[in-house]
Amino acid sequence: MKTALILAFLPLAFAAAQELHDHPSPEKLGIVSFPVSCRPEVQAQFNRGVALLHSFTYKEAGEAFQSVAQQDPHCAMAHWGKAMTHYHQLWDLPPSSEDTAAARQELNQALRLGGTSERERGFIQALNLVFQDASTVPYSTRALRYEAAMRQLASSMPKDVETQIFYALALVSNASPYDREHVKQKEAASLLEPLFRSFPDHPGIPHYFIHACDNQELAPRGLAAAKTYAHIAPSAPHALHMPSHIFTRLGLWSDSITSNLDARDAALHQGDTGEALHAMDYLVYAYLQKGDDEDAALVIKQLQKMDNLRIGDFKIGYAATAMPIRYIIERQKWSDAENIRNPSESAQPYVVATAVWARGLGFAHTGNARAADQEAETLRQLEDRLRSSGNLYWATQVDIMKREVMGWSTQAANEPEKAIAILRSAADEEDGIEKLPVTPGPIIPAREQLGELLLETDPKAASEAFATALVNAPGRRRALQGAAKAAARQGTQ
Repeated sequence: MKTALILAFLPLAFAAAQELHDHPSPEKLGIVSFPVSCRPEVQAQFNRGVALLHSFTYKEAGEAFQSVAQQDPHCAMAHWGKAMTHYHQLWDLPPSSEDTAAARQELNQALRLGGTSERERGFIQALNLVFQDASTVPYSTRALRYEAAMRQLASSMPKDVETQIFYALALVSNASPYDREHVKQKEAASLLEPLFRSFPDHPGIPHYFIHACDNQELAPRGLAAAKTYAHIAPSAPHALHMPSHIFTRLGLWSDSITSNLDARDAALHQGDTGEALHAMDYLVYAYLQKGDDEDAALVIKQLQKMDNLRIGDFKIGYAATAMPIRYIIERQKWSDAENIRNPSESAQPYVVATAVWARGLGFAHTGNARAADQEAETLRQLEDRLRSSGNLYWATQVDIMKREVMGWSTQAANEPEKAIAILRSAADEEDGIEKLPVTPGPIIPAREQLGELLLETDPKAASEAFATALVNAPGRRRALQGAAKAAARQGTQ
C-alpha cells in the first residue's frame, strides 16, 4: 500500500516540478534610464517601454507606454513613446498611412499636454516633424528635419545619454545607400562607441552600433557589439537576431546560425511573424553558405506551413519570397527556377522583382533566351513603376536584376563579349550601393555572377572578379568555389 501511494504521488510531484520548470524566465531587456517628469511610480514602466523600443519590439513597447498613459493621464512622454512605435526607421519607410495616422493622434495628445522640460518638448517636437505635413512634404525631407532637430537637442545636452542614442539612430536611418564613405554611419559609431564602454548594459547602444557597422568597411568594428547585444536583451527576438548582421558581413556562418535559431524560436514564441521570418531568411542564407542544404530545406518547409502571411508587409513579403529562391538559385537548380511563381498581388514591386529575376535566370541558364528576355522586360516595367513613385533605391536594385538577366540571356544567345559587358555594368552598379538592413544581401552578387560567366573564357579575369566578390561578401560558398576553379584553370593554361 505504501509503495502504491508513493507511485501514485510521483506523477503529481513530476507535474508540479514541471510546472515550476516551465515558468517564464525573468524578462531581460537591458538597462535604460530615461528620466521623465511624469509620476514617479510610472518611471520604471516608461524605462521598460524605451528598452523595448530600442530593440524594435514595437507592439510590447506600445503596451508599456499605454500603461504609463493610463496611470498618468498627464504624461506627455507616454504619447511620444506610443508615437515612436509607429516609426520603424530602418526598414518600413516611408511610414504607412495607418502608422502616420496613429502617430499623429498620439503626437497631438503629447503636444496638447506639453512636456514639462525643454528636453521632453525637444523629443516631442522633433518626432512631430516626421509625421507633420505627411501628405504634402516628401518623407526624405521630413526625416532630415527630424535628424536636424535631434542633432540640435543632442548638441544642447551632450551628457544626456538618450538624446545621443536617438540622434545616432536618426543618423543611421538617414545614411544614403549610395555613400560608400559611410559618413553618417561613422558619425553615429563615434557617438555610440564611447557610450558602449560607459553603459555596457544599454540595449540601444550596441543595436544601433551594429546597424552603423552593417557594411563591409566597418563590420570588424562592430564585432564586439555583435557578441554582446544578445546577452543584454535576450527577451527581445530582434536582439537575438541583430548580431547576425555583423556575422553575415564577416562570413561567420556558424555564429549567424546560432543567432538566428534563437531569434526565430523567440519570435515564434512571442507571435512576431515578421521577426521570425527575418531571422529565418538569414538562417537559410547562412546554411547555404556552409553547404548545409538539408537544414536550409527544413527552414523552408517550416515557412511553407505558415498560414495567412501578410505578404504586403515588406519584412514578411521579402523574407517569404527570398528564402525558397535562395535555395533554388544558390544550388543552381535552373529548371526549378523557371517555375518560380510571383508572390501575391499585395507584394511590393521590388519583392515581385525578386521572383521575376530568379525566373529569368532560370530561362537564361537553360538556353531559353526569348523567355529570359520577357522576364527582363517585366523587370524594366517594375523598375519604371518604382522610379515614377520616387523609390530610387529599389528602382536601382531592380535595374541591376534586369541587367543580370539580360547578361545571361545574351550569353544564351551566344554573344559572350556583350554578355560580359552587361554583367560587368551590373556588378559596377551593385558595388556602389549598400543593401538595406532587411536583407542579408543580394541573393547572388553581380560580381560573383560575372566571375562565373568569365570562368570559361578568361580564368584570370574570373579570378579577379571572385576576389572582389569575396572582399564585398566574405565566405560566400559559390565565390570560394569559383575562385578555386579559376585558379585551377589558370594553372592548366
